Amino acid sequence: MTVKAQDINPWVVKADKIDPANYYGITVANGMIGIVSAPEPFKVKNVVLAGAYDLYGRGRVSNFLNSFNLLNMYLEIDGRRIDAKNISNFKQELDMQHAAFTTTFDYADKATIKYTYYSLRQLPFTVLMDVSVMAKKAISITSASVMEAPDALKEVQNYYNEIDRPHVTISLLTSTAKSPTGKMQLCASTSFLFTEPHGQEPRIIHEMWDNNMHLMKFSKTVAAGETYKYAVTGSSITSAHHADPLNEAERLTIFAKLEGRDRLIKFHNKAWDDLWASDIQVEGDAQAQQDIHSMLYHLYSFSRAGTAYSPSPMGLSGLGYNGHVFWDCDIWIYPAMLVLHPEIAKSMVEYRFERLDAARKNAFSHGYKGAMFPWESADSGVEETPVWALSGPFEHHITADVALAAWNYYCVTQDKDWLREKGWPLLSATADFWASRVERNGPGHYDIKNVVAADEWAENIDNNAFTNAAAQANLLNATAAAKILGFKADADWQLVAQNIPILKMDNGVTREFATYNGEGIKQADVNLLAYPLKTITDAGQIKKDLEYYETRVPNEGTPAMTQAVFALLYARLGNGDKAYHFFKDAYEPNLNPPFRVIAETKGGTNPYFATGAGGIIQSLLMGFGGLDITPAGIVQVKSKLPSNWKSLTIKGVGVNKMQFKLSN
Repeated sequence: MTVKAQDINPWVVKADKIDPANYYGITVANGMIGIVSAPEPFKVKNVVLAGAYDLYGRGRVSNFLNSFNLLNMYLEIDGRRIDAKNISNFKQELDMQHAAFTTTFDYADKATIKYTYYSLRQLPFTVLMDVSVMAKKAISITSASVMEAPDALKEVQNYYNEIDRPHVTISLLTSTAKSPTGKMQLCASTSFLFTEPHGQEPRIIHEMWDNNMHLMKFSKTVAAGETYKYAVTGSSITSAHHADPLNEAERLTIFAKLEGRDRLIKFHNKAWDDLWASDIQVEGDAQAQQDIHSMLYHLYSFSRAGTAYSPSPMGLSGLGYNGHVFWDCDIWIYPAMLVLHPEIAKSMVEYRFERLDAARKNAFSHGYKGAMFPWESADSGVEETPVWALSGPFEHHITADVALAAWNYYCVTQDKDWLREKGWPLLSATADFWASRVERNGPGHYDIKNVVAADEWAENIDNNAFTNAAAQANLLNATAAAKILGFKADADWQLVAQNIPILKMDNGVTREFATYNGEGIKQADVNLLAYPLKTITDAGQIKKDLEYYETRVPNEGTPAMTQAVFALLYARLGNGDKAYHFFKDAYEPNLNPPFRVIAETKGGTNPYFATGAGGIIQSLLMGFGGLDITPAGIVQVKSKLPSNWKSLTIKGVGVNKMQFKLSN
């Protein structure tokens, strides 16, 4: 059944027919705490905190941890527990405009239940669950806030206390535990919010079930025709975020309780309104518009200004890729955020800057100068790639990717103070790395040997097109930064850049690596020389490389951002309809029910793939929209819209919040 365009809400993704066996949750997050939905009433799948890592499980490397599941609840009506089997009309929806996830259902002929949860944007460590019970008959309800410790945590301790004040009683359900190695303390606390005047609220009872689970609950009679409302607010924080997480979790929960439900939601909505001042609007393609909002929503949800955190490929949607930071951020997620929210992008570069010393040590241990960033990074900035993956020791383009992100931050913001304090140390140290990394075999033969390519099926090869061109860009951008700052650039950087080879095949196509001979490729590599590197600027060469490599990508098993680059380049080449084909192909085969969440590959089941979303948003901004990051700031180059789109409007661009509109 095809959904009519007028039935597609640009801001709301609805799930009316939910199959628990084919359900991929959607994430509500605020850049710090992520909550993944579940197909059961009053349950959430998991809660993930940015920056919280420890060693456990596979790979002998740092992993993201599930935090306390502080939003799990239960509801009993007339003594019977509600579950998926005894309800009807179960529906869920995400309001992307205000990051609110709502579930509704009916319980027999007795009640209609609605609850909405929020990861509060204004309070990084705090969540809210807002519940209403509409009684069709006179009923008695018992509701519980359940605090459960994930299996990996140890030394769990549970507390319950009540703080009495003349105007309010604050009940706190609190848990603390150690991470698997004991290096980190994780804490969470919840409290009920009632609408009754002080002294008339329901009495709260605390129950200790076992070491890993305890709860607080209350009971209430509700008359026929009445709607009873209450809420739970809670905070989760770790010793990675605060020196005293146990007390802070309770303080933050008290703060939220005394702010009250209405103010919490009001300030949350305002924060999201501010985020959506930067938006991408498509006229004439209702489904694409909803999907674009979903991608932006996830990118906004997984990142946050004022931190030094950088999103993992799967953001805060679970434990995918162990929560590690790859080039996925610097090349795919970051540029979209840099154009729409430079203040959020700044956090991602700050993440790299804070780990520059670790990158210097990594270069030293490999016999190189300068700074060599790890392929997989977590909290400390050391290499975190599992040993079985060769990308750890060999996928060196990551160092140039970090440098490109730093240079582009300056280009968009024109912030010379930042360039001097943060950008220059990053650019100069990474340039020093490449000057020591090349093997100087004569003019035009400053070879970069033995790397894993951006196309990761190409392992331990020489003179990879993307690696070489990215190294060149790094050296030239460091030289340009020196000139802007009035510093003396190392003359060797320019010499090295001029002598790094970019190879070609007999047919004139850019060769992916020295021994490349037409094999299938996992993802875009050569085509990245046109964008984002701008090493290749000739339209004829860009087209030739595109037409060759687009036929080398198999139909499955490849990540979503490859087709996004094809879309971007075809839009710039003036072929809007071919660009549209690749735009759709980048994500539609990767969607999972019931919320159209993107997996990494076609037919994949590991959402949410923020990397792919970042690439696709770039295809809209820099492809169809023609935006271009240059040393003079953001400019617009020629591009072409798909013929079925009436217009494309990009709002809130760059530090000056510019607006761009293209029409057919």
